[in-house]
Amino acid sequence: SLCAFSTAAQQRSPGDECGPEDPSEEPKNPLSDCALEHKAIKLEEQVRDLTERYRKALADSENVRRRTQKFVEDAKLFGIQSFCRDLVEVADIMEETVQTAAGFAEPNPALKKIYEGLSLIEAKLQSVFAKHGLQKMNPVGGRYDPYEHEIICHVPAEGVQPGTVALVTQDGYKLHGRTIRHALVGVAVEAQE
Repeated sequence: SLCAFSTAAQQRSPGDECGPEDPSEEPKNPLSDCALEHKAIKLEEQVRDLTERYRKALADSENVRRRTQKFVEDAKLFGIQSFCRDLVEVADIMEETVQTAAGFAEPNPALKKIYEGLSLIEAKLQSVFAKHGLQKMNPVGGRYDPYEHEIICHVPAEGVQPGTVALVTQDGYKLHGRTIRHALVGVAVEAQE
């Protein structure tokens, strides 16, 4: 009977294969320490890569935001550019009319009143231009600048340095520092003998 007891203890039941009954025994880890270190390094590289991508995407979106903001600001400032070009032509006509009326104003009191009214209108027009950032250029005596001036003739340099603007046939205008109409100028050149 002793034998039967000992053989029964050695026999295993099918449920014994599932795992150890003793909780102190730990199951074998399928990944070795080396494999875990390799996996950790790989994950750290992925984190670095994703962090770098995130930073680049953030910088790109900030650049797009700044460019869009600059575009909107420019649209606000220069949206009236074509309107200003048209008004500049009206200002030219007004200036010519005031200069012509000045010659006839003295002998005739009615013409003098018209001249004074035209002068006030011209001054108000220039005031409105200045209020909205439109300025008339005064290039006479300054250096020729191809971004602001268009040469229509060359004049002998008498008393002025060659390359300077000697005369203006049509005024140029700038809107907030941007040239919207080039001044038509005559540039001084050395006289050829």
